[in-house]
Amino acid sequence: MTATLLGDDGNHRCPWPGSDALYLRYHDEEWGRRVSDDTGLFERIVLEGFQAGLSWLTILRKREAFRSAFAGFDPRVVARFEEEDTARLLNDAGIVRNRAKITAAVGNARRALDLIEAEGSIARFLAVYAPAPGPAPRDLSQVPTASAESKALSSELRRLGWSFVGPTTMYALMQAAGMVNDHLEGCWVRSRCMSDLPWPA
Repeated sequence: MTATLLGDDGNHRCPWPGSDALYLRYHDEEWGRRVSDDTGLFERIVLEGFQAGLSWLTILRKREAFRSAFAGFDPRVVARFEEEDTARLLNDAGIVRNRAKITAAVGNARRALDLIEAEGSIARFLAVYAPAPGPAPRDLSQVPTASAESKALSSELRRLGWSFVGPTTMYALMQAAGMVNDHLEGCWVRSRCMSDLPWPA
């Protein structure tokens, strides 16, 4: 059974960051914390989509390059990307150069603007799919990779024309944006994330 690990700083935390400093900082400062602004949510949707088939640490290490390449993930700017921008991104060694994912990010920016116009914000749309807080998982085997809510969210986004938004990707978004709190029981970050619920208020 995998439970929390005691770090050099004396804190118990989830084991998945290992000893990588960047991963530890992401775990401690971001994962499970509330994100409710349109730019922050769009960034996480895009990055989770790029992560499909790769490790999250790979994406995390390229994050600043992604931010530069995608105009800080401002959906209003990305929605105006054209074929020359796709060509630029395909030649950018700092990011994951996958045409399908790049095309999806641009298309999703356009869908995001439609959603913001219809709902007022991405967070307001996502809030419908935020589950009630559940018990703390005791080990990694109790942390799901998808949920009924992420499946429903994925289905609706696909209906609206979004791409790379499968149920597993959407559950990862929920974890990353603080819609769910999957820090393990005993992890020092868990209680801090609980203060951000209910989401996105």
